[in-house]
Amino acid sequence: MSKEFAKNLFNKQVMATDGTEIGTLSNVVVEIKGGNIIDMVVAPNINLDTSRYRKADNFILVPFDSVSAIKDYIIIDKMKAKIN
Repeated sequence: MSKEFAKNLFNKQVMATDGTEIGTLSNVVVEIKGGNIIDMVVAPNINLDTSRYRKADNFILVPFDSVSAIKDYIIIDKMKAKIN
């Protein structure tokens, strides 16, 4: 994944590769030493089943390594984003 400025990510829609609307990016969790984005904090779509995602309050945590593309949307691989 190429480097991406965090300010370019905020309020982008997060969508899965199968077209499922996951939600809207609200915040990111960053590793202080390396500056790498670890997780995306996403306000989930009201119709999304969040039971298989890690949660933080009313948000879901999506690992940044599940991102496959960033353009108009942030595209993620759902299988990499879900917990077992």
